[in-house]
Parts: sequence; C-alpha cells; structure tokens
Amino acid sequence: MRGPFRRIGGTTQLHRDEGTYDLNDGDAALALQALGWILSDEPRAERLLGLTGLAPEELRASLGEPATLAAILSFLTGHENDLVACADALQVPPASIAAAAQRLEGTTA
Repeated sequence: MRGPFRRIGGTTQLHRDEGTYDLNDGDAALALQALGWILSDEPRAERLLGLTGLAPEELRASLGEPATLAAILSFLTGHENDLVACADALQVPPASIAAAAQRLEGTTA
C-alpha cells in the first residue's frame, strides 16, 4: 500500500499526523464517519482524492474545514451506489448525508 494509507486488520486507514480535529456539530461528525467508510476501500479512497483534487496531506490538514467536509459528503452524493452503501453502513438515511453536505456547503439554512 502506498501513500498515506495503511492497512490495519481488514481496513485501510488514512495515517494522520499528530493533532486534533474539532467536531462542532453532527454534520462534521457525519462527514468524518463517512470519510472513514470511504477510506475502508482503497480504490474508493483514490477516487475521492482524484475527484476532489485534494492531495492526502491537504485532506489531513483540512479535516476541520467545512469546505473539506462538504467535499467528502458531496463525493458520496455524486455516486448513488456509494451514497446508499455508506448510509446503510452508518445507519442513517441517504437524505441525511445529502442535507449535511448542503449545510456544510452553505447552500441551505
């Protein structure tokens, strides 16, 4: 496995530098949970990086920023199969992920 990804047990994780990431609301927490699900599959993780244009280092450094969290959730809303599978894994309705993406983007009140 190359880059910032590492295999631990049966999952792939993004290796993080030391630091903390503030979770101020449920939308941010949902985005980080969704990121964990995305990173559990290396091809899907590579697709996230490719489509968002984020380098692994940029992703790690910006995990507390609403724009990055919105990009993570928007990645899922752009791929219905992934959206449904992630929502099922996180035990939330797919519409909750889409709504959180919009709130983080600032497109809804």
